[in-house]
Amino acid sequence: MAFPIRVNDVMSSPVRTATPDTTADEAAATCREDGVGSLVVVENGDVVGIVTSDDFVRLLGDVSEPTGCPLRKFMSTEVVTVTADTPIGDAVEIMFDNDIARLVIVEDGSLEGLVSSNDIVRYVPQIFRRYEFDYTRPDSIRSRIPSETAYELSGWETDAIGLSDSRITVGDRVEFTKALTERDVRAFATASGDTNRLHLDDEYARATRFGRRIVHGTLVGGVISAALARFPGVTIYVSENLTFLSPVELGDRVTAICEIIEDIGRGKYQLTTDVVDSKGERVIEGQAVVLIDESRDV
Repeated sequence: MAFPIRVNDVMSSPVRTATPDTTADEAAATCREDGVGSLVVVENGDVVGIVTSDDFVRLLGDVSEPTGCPLRKFMSTEVVTVTADTPIGDAVEIMFDNDIARLVIVEDGSLEGLVSSNDIVRYVPQIFRRYEFDYTRPDSIRSRIPSETAYELSGWETDAIGLSDSRITVGDRVEFTKALTERDVRAFATASGDTNRLHLDDEYARATRFGRRIVHGTLVGGVISAALARFPGVTIYVSENLTFLSPVELGDRVTAICEIIEDIGRGKYQLTTDVVDSKGERVIEGQAVVLIDESRDV
């Protein structure tokens, strides 16, 4: 079963907009200058229409002097909207059912983005390769002491499913667990240069939407790298795509779950790369391609 990549992973934002009184020549100039194929028409903060290249072509065939024609005269008024968390598969079905190539993304009455069939096509490989995430700990999981890491610390846990020291196969899975502490956050801020006060200043963070300090998202994602380092052999990142779903509290114990879902060949593998918090709730979902070389014993 394909895991739903969501509309907000592929949508264009901010959206190019116009008013109903914008003329055809003004709108066409905006599309040309900005390199877009459509404009969302907004009036008093509400989405009232959309104009696309098809509408411009239709206008040229219907009106002898089209340049000064306002958009309200020829825009499409039946705008199909979805929310940002709509799965891409559902978005494709909605486009097909309505015979359209674009969906407008609206959240709580606010225009958030636009997704086109071209945007979705770019993600077709991921749509078919991303498998359903399930964090039910299977009975076959076993503790693993990796030989590929330079050292291990107390409190770190590495578990594995199906790993062989001689061969990587689809279904192999590594889970790495550690707490993300105050010390980790401050060390990461110094190492990365990300000294955003949201992560370091309690008083400042209380005034934000989160109401408290949270762990750097990239630090949480780094636990995925730790899990990958514990596969047998020398693991090298080729690509990674992450979606951050929820913030992580300082001191929370998180688990990165990396599972091989496809052997691409020539030592390359496709993996799901997810992180859950101490409650088992997913805070990051991702997908990666890695190159795994045989171990080099030194």
